[in-house]
Amino acid sequence: MKGFKGIRWIEGLLRRQQADRSALHNNSTDESELPSHPESTGRAIPRKWIWISAGALLLAGSIYTGGKAYVNANTIPFYHVYVNGQAIGTIADDAELDQLFEEKRQEYQEKYPDVLMVLHTDGITTKADRSFKPDINSEETLNKLDGMLKAYARGVELKVDGKTVAIVKDQETARAAIETAKLKFAPDADAGKTQTQQVAFKKVSAQASAKNKEGAELESVQIKEEITVAGTKADPNKVLDVEDAVRVLTGTKDKPVTYTVKEGDTITSIAKQFGMKSSEVMALNPGLEEKYMQIGSELQLTQPEAPLTVRTVETVTEKQPSKPETIVRKSDQLPLGKRKVVRPGRDGVKTVSYVVTKENGRVVSKQWTGQEVVQEALPEVVYKGTKVERKVAPKVSKKTSSSKQFAWPVSGARITSSFGHRWGRSHEGIDVVGGSTIMAAASGRVVFSGQQSGYGNVVIVDHGNGYRTLYGHMSRISVSNGQSVSQGQKLGVMGNTGRSTGTHLHFEIQKNGVAQNPMKYL
Repeated sequence: MKGFKGIRWIEGLLRRQQADRSALHNNSTDESELPSHPESTGRAIPRKWIWISAGALLLAGSIYTGGKAYVNANTIPFYHVYVNGQAIGTIADDAELDQLFEEKRQEYQEKYPDVLMVLHTDGITTKADRSFKPDINSEETLNKLDGMLKAYARGVELKVDGKTVAIVKDQETARAAIETAKLKFAPDADAGKTQTQQVAFKKVSAQASAKNKEGAELESVQIKEEITVAGTKADPNKVLDVEDAVRVLTGTKDKPVTYTVKEGDTITSIAKQFGMKSSEVMALNPGLEEKYMQIGSELQLTQPEAPLTVRTVETVTEKQPSKPETIVRKSDQLPLGKRKVVRPGRDGVKTVSYVVTKENGRVVSKQWTGQEVVQEALPEVVYKGTKVERKVAPKVSKKTSSSKQFAWPVSGARITSSFGHRWGRSHEGIDVVGGSTIMAAASGRVVFSGQQSGYGNVVIVDHGNGYRTLYGHMSRISVSNGQSVSQGQKLGVMGNTGRSTGTHLHFEIQKNGVAQNPMKYL
């Protein structure tokens, strides 16, 4: 303040000098009394006033400079702190702000060690300032800011067909989750995977073996849907590890579906087809009763569905028994109509190859690709009596075979449903797709040609010795009752008649009226 007082004193001195000069001008009557410059034509300024003025200016400058230095020496730099443009306080040094940010980030990181935490500092700004003895409240400002600071986890979204289904830590975790999901349904694909993926897979499926089963070889593993990943900001509590991400990717949820009742359907068979209980079907369809269920009516059901569909293709080779043919020989030693087995037959062994397609472990396609006989079947020999009167010497005729080995009824056969238990009832044949022409599996005589409940257009061929074959769901029949057919002869065209869910052939082999597994005879 001493500098400011000096400046005011100089200003007062200058004003007094100006007043003295005015008074001198007014009182002077004789110009000769005033000193003058010899070359000047005007009035001369007294020298003493010139020196006084110069001295006053020098003194004023020195006082101003000293005062400014004094002010600068006594002002303090500080920073205003703003959040989204609103002032919340002041701090002495912006380094205090950086220290607060780092401490807060470390605090969040220690709380969530499995993810990368990032402090949210957008909208926090500072403005430098200087003032004489400013009111700086660093502690209060930093405490207030500390309560406002939030953090988020840096993560990666896993999207299935554009829909986000999981958030994981990083790209590596995303890749590990996808590969582990594959391994869950195709454990044979674990060769060459990273250690992280294999460890994660063991957590997900500790019971899985290195091979699917003996005689099976994995050809390919693919994910049906489109998978994409993208960086994102996330709640750290929602970031999943590999095991949890796989559980989300492959876990099923019930999806509502509408089912149209077909001929032969029962509540039990429908429930098993959709992986439900009969009580659940009835709960979703109030008033439903078995005896009043009509063909064509619609039922509300649920079907388990996972976000991810892992499709595997395997080549499977398995051993199957091969049923022996029966050789019938006529004998006049036996009474007419009597039969006697003189040599029991023995099953053969053959290897049958398939290409099996699965989706999330469920078989959706099974295509027969060939077979090879490992051990020939030993035919059964039966004597058929022809004796009508006693003869001296028995005589055995040459053998005739009435039981044939059967050929595939379509070319390029692919099995879509196997023989055995299906949908709550016995499936007494195999469902086959392939070439559209239906051919006789063996020579014989057509004993039925027409429509049959459930099977639509049907042909039945009798091959003798108790063997018959049935061909169902035809769209067109090409033979008639009583007609003799040879092996490979056209019987009709594949279709979708009767109780059918698509174009295919239902093929049965019967022995003495009992359905047999066709795979043992083909």
